[in-house]
Amino acid sequence: MEVSVKRVLFVNSEMSPYLPESEIASIGRHLPQGIQEKKKEIRSFMPRYGCINERKNQLHEVIRLSGMNIIISDVDRPLIIKVASISSARLQVYFIDNDDYFRRKQTYADDNGNFFADNGERAVFFARGVLETVKKLRWAPDVIHCQGWISQVLPLYLKKAYRDDPIFSGSKVVLSLFGDTPKDLLGKDFQKTVCFGGITPGDVPLLERPDGINLAKTAAQYSDGIILGSPDVDPDIVSWCEGLGLPVLPFSAEAMESGRYVDEYDSFYDQL
Repeated sequence: MEVSVKRVLFVNSEMSPYLPESEIASIGRHLPQGIQEKKKEIRSFMPRYGCINERKNQLHEVIRLSGMNIIISDVDRPLIIKVASISSARLQVYFIDNDDYFRRKQTYADDNGNFFADNGERAVFFARGVLETVKKLRWAPDVIHCQGWISQVLPLYLKKAYRDDPIFSGSKVVLSLFGDTPKDLLGKDFQKTVCFGGITPGDVPLLERPDGINLAKTAAQYSDGIILGSPDVDPDIVSWCEGLGLPVLPFSAEAMESGRYVDEYDSFYDQL
């Protein structure tokens, strides 16, 4: 039987070896490889955090994809696209970069553990940067798999701001949830900041309180399927997702440990 899903876009908050090994970074690294080995085309994106050593990891700018500006809160922000390869896995990774948002050496909080005040804007920039770059690549994904909280603006944009774009007209969104949901606020004006491409505050009512939990719930509203990627997803978010009536793939420690999760995720894509 012909496989329905042929192209999968991975939007990762973390990937090893570019960031230290973690639950999310490990899945971000190994899942795309596993799906590619199943003869599907993949593209993989992550932010270019300042702690990533560009020389060691051989990142270089892709001039033909860079050069556009993304306006956030009335400020033009240059979008820079970089790329690197994990040769052992035959994987190419695209990095979304901008000096204002991603030059700092920490990922989401300063050395004292204070959540960055502009993390909401960074998530908006990341989502729009990914979608605009995929448009430039002229590569139409069947499934877009978002992993990690900083990717969670993308489902909203795909289903509202980019819904009429032919590149994304057939795309389904899978949202993986982990225990990384920030309790902090994403900026007092975040509900207004996310409004783009015809989106209004009425499309994102939960973001009147703009914390990570309400961002995750909003992302779930605009997704086609939910994967519980770890055992410590906030119970409030899990209950919300179950109430939406979407397909939900539960967490399995055995599948993670054995690597069988790749097969389960692959089947989940095909069921959407």
